[in-house]
Amino acid sequence: MARRVTLRAADSDRERVADRLRHAAGEGRLLTEELEERLGAVFSARTYGELDAVVADLPAPDDDRRHKTPLWVKATFVLAVAVALIAVLAVVALLFIGLAGAWLLWVVLAWAFLGRGGARGSRLGGHSRHRLGPHHHVSSSSGVPRGGSAWL
Repeated sequence: MARRVTLRAADSDRERVADRLRHAAGEGRLLTEELEERLGAVFSARTYGELDAVVADLPAPDDDRRHKTPLWVKATFVLAVAVALIAVLAVVALLFIGLAGAWLLWVVLAWAFLGRGGARGSRLGGHSRHRLGPHHHVSSSSGVPRGGSAWL
């Protein structure tokens, strides 16, 4: 395999090194004459070795000096976010179930105290005093059909 210093550089590589030189000049590391001289060398360079020689005395760019976050830290963060999301969903579900349970409790209590009283009379086989007989007619304006029986 060919060593990097002998590999041919692309135009994008030359532009990257030229940007690095311009940045170094902006920081005060290179004088204007040095910048022009080195830019000429960069745009005439053919290999990576020639490009590396132009920037050999300059500090590494910020991208190379920056420490990359280890994979285990990223995985731990993703796991923590997933656990937090599950916890939030669990709290929402418990609140919903609690509210639904309270609603259901009121329905059961209302049925127990109000609903069973009317059904008790018919279950015993007797007639409720609220039942209208065939001789009682309800006016048609009330929306109940005439004739027959109805529960009040």
